[in-house]
Amino acid sequence: MHDSDEDTGHAAVRPKRADARRNKEALLDAAAAVFVTSGVEAPVRDIAAEAGVGTATIYRHFPTRADLIIAVYRHQIEACAEAGPALLSTSATPHAALGQWINLFVDFLVTKHGLAAVLQSDNAGFDALHAHFLDRLVPVCSQLLDAAATSGEIRADVAAYELMRGVGNLCIGADSDPRYDARRLVGLLVAGLRRPA
Repeated sequence: MHDSDEDTGHAAVRPKRADARRNKEALLDAAAAVFVTSGVEAPVRDIAAEAGVGTATIYRHFPTRADLIIAVYRHQIEACAEAGPALLSTSATPHAALGQWINLFVDFLVTKHGLAAVLQSDNAGFDALHAHFLDRLVPVCSQLLDAAATSGEIRADVAAYELMRGVGNLCIGADSDPRYDARRLVGLLVAGLRRPA
């Protein structure tokens, strides 16, 4: 009987942890959505409303706005990192997977209104986050490039960091100029990776 009580206790704890993790992820998704439409200075009450929670819940998880911004940034990095292998296993070709992943990467870069500017005010924190960004995303991009090169779809002389830096440069200012379509230019860049027929 003691064993079954103990098992019941463990079973009750695990779902709670899973629920807490899901709730925190939902909160981060909501914050990211609000940041996209209203910027990182959006009122916490707007984020709480989007997430369907009270403002106290947000402050319990993220005592300062910087904590929340950093958590959103990390959450988006992880989503982009996890998407690479998933796209590679489900897309028609490695080049198609690369193109889809680059589109997600563009969304990540273009839609994060003001995140980098806010984070750069804390140089050490920004540097650590930028290092995390590179550590997580450069290997994913490398995997996609290697698969597309191995399949013969693209040239093999493009490094992941080089491509990501080029995409990032094409995205600069895209959020503040409606006449500039970064996605179109990035599409041309990815198309230019193809091997000549």
